[in-house]
Amino acid sequence: MIQRHKTGKSEYQQIFLQRSVIVPDRIKMARYEKTPELGPRILFFSGGTALKPTSKTLIKYTHNSFHLITPFDSGGSSAEIRKAFQMLSIGDLRNRLMALADQSVKGNPNVYSFFSFRLPVNQGPDLLLQRVRNMADGINSLIDEIPTPMRDIICNHLNNFLHFMPGDFDLRGANMGNLVLTAGYLNNNRQIDTVLYLFSRLVEARGQVRPVVTDNLHLGARLSNSAVVVGQDRITAGFACREKSPIKSLFLSASPDVPEPVDVDISRETGENILRAEVICYPMGSFFTSVIANLLPRGVGRAIAANRCPKVYIPNTFLDVEQFGLSLGDAVKSIYDCLKANGNSDDLTDYINFILLDMTRIKYPYELELERLRNLGIEILDTSLVTEESFPYIDPESLCRVLLSLT
Repeated sequence: MIQRHKTGKSEYQQIFLQRSVIVPDRIKMARYEKTPELGPRILFFSGGTALKPTSKTLIKYTHNSFHLITPFDSGGSSAEIRKAFQMLSIGDLRNRLMALADQSVKGNPNVYSFFSFRLPVNQGPDLLLQRVRNMADGINSLIDEIPTPMRDIICNHLNNFLHFMPGDFDLRGANMGNLVLTAGYLNNNRQIDTVLYLFSRLVEARGQVRPVVTDNLHLGARLSNSAVVVGQDRITAGFACREKSPIKSLFLSASPDVPEPVDVDISRETGENILRAEVICYPMGSFFTSVIANLLPRGVGRAIAANRCPKVYIPNTFLDVEQFGLSLGDAVKSIYDCLKANGNSDDLTDYINFILLDMTRIKYPYELELERLRNLGIEILDTSLVTEESFPYIDPESLCRVLLSLT
């Protein structure tokens, strides 16, 4: 049982800080598993694939999780789509949508299979184009297995993509789900929320997925030695390590090549979803490009500070090249600095309450600075997160138990 420290907070916060937390709370777990459609609203700021296994597990307990995803990826097949259509990145959105999809017989597993399929990288452009045309015409085993009217919707979107596609578009390694979502985006006046809603229904997604913003922007990083780089793929590839200087801050750029910082606001709906969350989670993954990137738009910090729910940071249990030269305390400061810049509170605990660690099973590859964090009012929750089977990564079931117990 964890008893949080009392501090000089508001009346609500004093009540919250004195609350006892049982981890795992078996009564809550049983209740949520019995009626996941009534499960709690856990909100994640993330991107990429690190949270995918946890998302797949979470749908056993709640169908109401909300995932704000970074739309700034500039590598792989997403880069080809962004370059061709001057749009946000949709690869991580599609990835999380698939993680939340109902893959049981009651769901649409054949749609899931199609949305997860990638074209080979070792075939010529003419053959690849013909394969996509065949799918658009319904002449493919992946399409044959999908029942109507879903099959007709997907085929129509593929035909639309072929209509929009530039002649020099590189289909090697293209994900079919990304092509369909791109067509829907272009065909719906570039309204990605409408498209995500439609395809969430098609795959019976047990949770909501949205980009933190819908603008066509790119990530930039400033290092402590004043070096600057633009492009999520360049940051993730270890720019800080090569320059031997920690990342100091991120910014959003209008250009993929030139550092032109811009400000962008979250939508009213995104702010409302942050305010309604019962737990806010900054999960494991690429620290800067998956977590901090989501916190950059104006309005995120203000909404988080206004919500008095538990706010949880889950540090990586493995080496993250983006966190070169940073301690755990430095990472927490990065979250705080980013949120404070667009928030309305100077109090760190308005943005982070808990840090989840497993110090029994993991030797963290950076300095933890636990006393520094406790002095800031953060509760260190040292609990079982890593199993023998999952080592050195966090076990999805164990993590779900902890997060659900905090609701």
